[in-house]
Amino acid sequence: MRSHLLNDTTAEQYRRSVTDGVERVAAKLATTDRPFTGITVDALAPRIDEIDLDQPLHDTTAVLDELEDVYLRDAIYFHHPRYLGHLNCPVVIPAVLGEAVLSAVNSSLDTWDQSAGGTLIERKLIDWTTERIGLGPAADGVFTSGGTQSNLQALLLAREEAKTDTLADLRIFASEVSHFSVKKSAKLLGLGQDAVVSIPVDHDKRMQTVALARELERCEQDGLVPMAVVATAGTTDFGSIDPLPEIAELCEQFGTWMHVDAAYGCGLLASLRHRDRISGIERADSVTVDYHKSFFQPVSSSAVLVRDAATLRHATYHAEYLNPRRMVEERIPNQVDKSLQTTRRFDALKLWMTLRTMGADGIGQLFDEVCDLAREGWQLIAADPRFDVVVRPSLSTLVFRYIPAAVTNPSEIDRANLYARKALFASGDAIVAGTKVGGRHYLKFTLLNPETQASDIAAVLDLIAGHAEQYLGESLDRAS
Repeated sequence: MRSHLLNDTTAEQYRRSVTDGVERVAAKLATTDRPFTGITVDALAPRIDEIDLDQPLHDTTAVLDELEDVYLRDAIYFHHPRYLGHLNCPVVIPAVLGEAVLSAVNSSLDTWDQSAGGTLIERKLIDWTTERIGLGPAADGVFTSGGTQSNLQALLLAREEAKTDTLADLRIFASEVSHFSVKKSAKLLGLGQDAVVSIPVDHDKRMQTVALARELERCEQDGLVPMAVVATAGTTDFGSIDPLPEIAELCEQFGTWMHVDAAYGCGLLASLRHRDRISGIERADSVTVDYHKSFFQPVSSSAVLVRDAATLRHATYHAEYLNPRRMVEERIPNQVDKSLQTTRRFDALKLWMTLRTMGADGIGQLFDEVCDLAREGWQLIAADPRFDVVVRPSLSTLVFRYIPAAVTNPSEIDRANLYARKALFASGDAIVAGTKVGGRHYLKFTLLNPETQASDIAAVLDLIAGHAEQYLGESLDRAS
């Protein structure tokens, strides 16, 4: 079995195997005409269940043939212009190349003696990002697995900086449309979900700062501790950006940690034309960025950044076998000193390869294109009497629903929209997401593919309307 180990004696086998796999994926990408085949769980599960993992095929070609049947053929392809579902982006080639390199070398970014240059590359990228944000010379951070982990670590630091032993007194303030990981983090940090105070949003789905001020004052009057305010720069459902300068003023007034969840909106850090939309982010105490959303990186690639590097000490533990305290005095850079993770992939290499090949302006141009497309899509939907659109896009998300002319029952309209989304997914012709607004079911386009055109949006709208009308026609037939 040593023949399968990657080393100096198997380099040629590695080259052949990886080339074979790359060629198959490339062929699939080149010939995929829909984002999804529409296969069901019931159809796919038996094919995977019948595979006996204790009976290996002993040949990578045979394994790739099998993989075509159980995965590649029916995968959901985010690169297709009619994938309009979740916050999944098509990826840039330099990042995919970086993925191939980091997987083969397999550095672990917890300590210097497992990564060497990898540590310095990650630190350089953290510095680059904090400079783009404007956090100042004392800033620092670390790569994470994703926005949920970044938010968790940021709120951990905020909890420790709040300097109270009475966890029940701590409160976190976030808008009613903030990411679910805020409440999840509160629970994991021992605060409980009730510790999160939900702040109402305005018509544009932005946190109402008047309401935030009122809740901060109430918190103070009740003898509680305002641990953190979580401002969102790009909500998952609407792409809305909270009023960051006003929130920063309130955080300063009440001595509260300001965290900005820019997992989605971080693409504006590279924008050539829309950077001003996140003005005020530079005043944050911590920031979440997801490069694997709006920087067109493969999953996973995220980071948590902080204004004051000293606050990262709250995540520091020393183990004699790994990162003994003496290494700090010897100025040996161990990233585990900053991270919630120990063993950690060299995900930073993907962003490094991207910046060194395309430059930040190249990333920014791509993100600007999808933001511009969202504005064009909003105009299409707003002018179409078949649909109701919720808000003008701040980033690249459109939330809307089909409104039939002859049906006024809100529940029936809900069911028509749910049916349309499900039928569209089953057809594989396009993929859209869904959410609730005011208790009603809506559909959602998340636009992260610069290859998507306004004509694709128009075509998918027609498909949605067709499926909804089919459902309503059948519903009327059943009722008659």
